[in-house]
Amino acid sequence: MNINIPVADAGMIFKRYRSQLKKLGINILGDLLYHLPFRYDDLRIISKIGDLQTGETVTIQGEVIFIDNIFTKRWKKIQKAKIADDTGQIEVAWFNQPFLSKVIHIGDKISIAGKVDYFSGSLTMQSPEYEIIVGGELLHTARLVPVYPETKGISSKWLRRQIYKTLQDNKQNILEFIPESIIKNNHLLPLLEALEKIHFPHLMKDVVDAKKRLAFDELLLIQLAAMKKRKEWECNLNSPIFKIKPFIDKINMLIESLPFTLTKSQKEALEDIFNDMSTSTPMNRLLEGDVGSGKTIVAAIAMYIAKLNGYQSTLMAPTEILAQQHYDMISKLLCNFDVGVELITGNKKINKNKNENKIDILIGTHALLFQNTYIHNIGFVIIDEQQRFGVTQRSTIRKKGVNPHLLSMTATPIPRTIALTLYGDLDLSILNEMPIGRKKIKTWLVPSEKRNKCYSWIEKEIIENNSQTFIICPFIDESESMQTIKAASKEFDRLKKDIFPNLKIGLLHGKMKSKEKDNILNAFRKKEFDILVATPVVEVGIDISNATIMVIEASERFGLSQLHQLRGRVGRGNKQSYCILFTESTSTSTSTRLKAMENMDQGRDLAELDLRMRGSGELFGTMQHGTRQFKIADFSDNSLIQKTKNEAKIIFNNFKQYPYILEKVNRLIINEVSPD
Repeated sequence: MNINIPVADAGMIFKRYRSQLKKLGINILGDLLYHLPFRYDDLRIISKIGDLQTGETVTIQGEVIFIDNIFTKRWKKIQKAKIADDTGQIEVAWFNQPFLSKVIHIGDKISIAGKVDYFSGSLTMQSPEYEIIVGGELLHTARLVPVYPETKGISSKWLRRQIYKTLQDNKQNILEFIPESIIKNNHLLPLLEALEKIHFPHLMKDVVDAKKRLAFDELLLIQLAAMKKRKEWECNLNSPIFKIKPFIDKINMLIESLPFTLTKSQKEALEDIFNDMSTSTPMNRLLEGDVGSGKTIVAAIAMYIAKLNGYQSTLMAPTEILAQQHYDMISKLLCNFDVGVELITGNKKINKNKNENKIDILIGTHALLFQNTYIHNIGFVIIDEQQRFGVTQRSTIRKKGVNPHLLSMTATPIPRTIALTLYGDLDLSILNEMPIGRKKIKTWLVPSEKRNKCYSWIEKEIIENNSQTFIICPFIDESESMQTIKAASKEFDRLKKDIFPNLKIGLLHGKMKSKEKDNILNAFRKKEFDILVATPVVEVGIDISNATIMVIEASERFGLSQLHQLRGRVGRGNKQSYCILFTESTSTSTSTRLKAMENMDQGRDLAELDLRMRGSGELFGTMQHGTRQFKIADFSDNSLIQKTKNEAKIIFNNFKQYPYILEKVNRLIINEVSPD
């Protein structure tokens, strides 16, 4: 059977569960083989029944001597069985699975794995894994048992069976696509062996070896896809050539009119952009910089160059709040330079009487994707927080012009090796300095016993310095399973009633409607609130110059990069600002990680540290939206990233010799640009 066929065509069992499989990212049969375990239960210990002890987790194997459905007083069904071997017998119970009495029969040889308990004077096992021994390999007991990401209706047990069967039935269809020399030089397992060992290992070393091979494949294909996209981009030589030298005096006048001096890294980024714009090869550059590092200034100067060359520019932002802030800042910066700037969002339309020839810069949200009337000559496209847009959205806005130059921006601090892996088809410019005169935000990890004293200090700061405070909670409502984690709605009530009764407090979270959020933020901006309690919805695009204190509850639940992003919401004005980290965790490693926030103020440095301490995990948070997520490769494995990059260069220069690799790369690119 072809492993590239849709799951719905792979048999009745797959057709029946195709919608659930789709939720797990399994669309073709081959995807099933790459749905990888996230842990392994060690059930290798096979014990005799007579040797069992309370509390141990073991596998037992014996004969079924009794099985029946037992009704409780409330008419619930319990499935009871007795298993015997040559050393004794043990009672086993399952709950509300009446079909078991038809699946398991007296006389069956059975393997059962689970925890041994003591109940009603005898040893028992409740709800254990089971499988009838009929010959062949055991999948659910007596081994390292893979546990998979699941969804309703799809259990790990079901996945084990289907993956095992798919592997057995398709050995001839799992073709080796990496050249033998690369496999040998990098000490990699053959592909089929790697897939067998990642799903059904005998030793944990099997898992390590299999992961190395599959991670190598993943990184290699991503590197090749990036190279291919870059080559195709560079071969499209129809972008407008922007002249720089004839307008250098006007550009310098704009720079000199700024109320601050450009940093060295801003000047270097502008030089990169000028060089890109002055060629017919479409610019495809990522501008990375911390919150407040001046990305918008760089973008504004670049858009002014497009205007001087007779072209329109667009800037697309992920939220109305951020789009509005860009509009306000850019309009102010360019107000004396005859540049027409307009804003388009879901709630803001352009005046119908506006002369479209007077519009040089269009700033907006995804509403720009549906705007045609005022777009007539776009030569430059900017996408802010580009990782928050899907690939299709980025492609659509770019197609509004005729091969316009493209500048993507992000404030998410990305370690360089990761940026070059994720965005290998982009050139990279980094703003690693803060504007001259910007004060460093003082950050403190505050222990629980000093919480009340800290609250008193916050109230004093607000009253004496007429400043404002953010208090960030991880969730909107308190979860029953996480009673100790601060929730915004409950914390809002507590702070308002018990802690700051004399201060004005507002509440902001992601479930509010857009207009309601705007109203709350505008009220906070106008100082109608002293404190804003919020979820991490404020992480991007909120600029309140009078806010000087950022309090983050349950800070251990955030990555350092996200904490740094949240910290960047304060320190926007000329007042000294502060970031307070609260945590209930007593873990030494957690304390060490959070303490780093006190001494490190560069987002990239914190991202590198977080990567080393926590692994790639959930490092990027919302960055993953619209961005390829690695299934198995580890961002922190710099050595493997470099090896795959070197091999990718060799393969790319001889792509015609590797049609199967090319097919896989093309499939990867197609999947990436499918509708989001």
